[in-house]
Order: sequence, then structure tokens, then C-alpha cells
Amino acid sequence: MGHSPISPNMAEAPSSSERGTVYLVGAGPGDPELLTLRAARLIGSATLIVHDGLVDDTILALAPEGVELISVAKSRARHTLPQEEINALLVREALAGRDVVRLKGGDPFIFGRGGEEMDACVAAGVAVEVVPGVSAAIGCAAEARLPLTHRGVSSAVTFVAGQCKGLAEQNWAGLAGKDRTLVIYMGVASAATIAEKLMADGLSPDIPIAVLEKGTRADSRVLRARLAELAGVIARERVVSPALIVIGEVAGRAEEQSLRSIADGAREKAA
Repeated sequence: MGHSPISPNMAEAPSSSERGTVYLVGAGPGDPELLTLRAARLIGSATLIVHDGLVDDTILALAPEGVELISVAKSRARHTLPQEEINALLVREALAGRDVVRLKGGDPFIFGRGGEEMDACVAAGVAVEVVPGVSAAIGCAAEARLPLTHRGVSSAVTFVAGQCKGLAEQNWAGLAGKDRTLVIYMGVASAATIAEKLMADGLSPDIPIAVLEKGTRADSRVLRARLAELAGVIARERVVSPALIVIGEVAGRAEEQSLRSIADGAREKAA
């Protein structure tokens, strides 16, 4: 789909009453039961859904029969559509009078590029509404019984994107350690670099870490180790995305309870 970006000043643009609305909807971390009521209602009445690859099939199955589904799935090596073309697609469909449910994994405004899509709609005179979702960090940590904050252990949380680009130039000192929790999105492929960078910036190699793979889904896993072991654990266990890396003392709490809970849940799902 090689469409050109749409100018908000196009003479043929319809009046505001004839335009559709773009709904930027957070689909949560995967489990459809974690959808908000508003998200579920919008999906259930949609005629057009533009969705990310991280949106679980069980959520897409809530859409009505005959809905048009457009996947704009992205991966490190391949983008179905560049972001600029996704923006243009949303605007074009709304200017044609269609309501668009733009379905995103997690929350639209946490590493979801929701702000960019909102800006494109506003610039084109298209109405846009944002429907927040349970973020991956919140949902996956809750399933693992891993409190991101805990009195006397952690009073601050930082979310960062873990792609390698520019990582060496970033100063991550102070983002994790005493009384802090660091949650890294999109860090599986860069795990070795991330661990080396954090230790070089002063973080103890013995600080607890947890890798939350495919959180809230049927095949979710929680892997616990120390920072120095991060890359080895990811390689040995063949961790794949989506996965989060949690670094901080909270990652070592309630380990037996968390692992037992997840094992029980897996047995229940398999029964």
C-alpha cells in the first residue's frame, strides 16, 4: 500500500460532519478479559479495525462478522507499513467517512506511537479519541505477582525502550538499583548490550531480574535470574517477543509463590 500522506488542506476533504472518527484503542497485554469495557464495545461494533501484530487473535475474534481487518504488524526486520503510511491510512479512511478502530497492544501512549497517530489525525481535521489500555508492564507484572512498587523496596518505576539504536550513548545510571524498578520494553534482542550497559553505568551484576515472556497469554513464562545472567537466560530459554525485562529488588520477591501460581495456571489452561 504505497499511499501518499494526506494533506489536511486538501480541497476535496469532506465537512467535519461527514468525517469518521479514529479511536486509538489499547488492547492490553493479550488476555481479552483485561480489555476495558469501552475497548470491548468499540471492537464489538467496529466495521474497520487497523491492528498491530501484538493484538491477540482472541481479541480480534470479538469483532463482528464481516468487519474489515487490516494488519499493520511490525517486527525488527519487517514493517508491513511504515509509520507514516499507517498515519495516512487512518486519516484517509476517516476522511472517507469511516470510523476506524486503531487497535494497539498494551496502551496507545506507552511505546505505541499513539501520539504520532493522534497528531496526524488532528492535523488532518479528523476527530480522534484515545481509549487507554492495561499496559504490558502493569498486566504482565500483575500476572507474575511481581509488584513494580513495594513499600521499603521500590518507590519509583521507569519504563524504557531497549532497542540497540543509540543505547551506548544513553546514561542509564540511577534508573535501577536501590528503591527503584526498571522495566525494559523491546529488549530481548539487545539483552547482552543492555546488561553490559547497566553494569558499566554502576548497577550491581547481582541485582535480581525477571523476564516476562508473552504475559497474560496461555503460553506465558516468568524467568528469574541476576543481571549478569540476563543474556544467558534469554539465549538458553529461547525467549521470544513480546517480552519484558524487569530489573530491581522487586523482581526477586515472592519467587516461589509466583512460579507456583503460573504453573497452576498453565495446568488449568491445559485441562
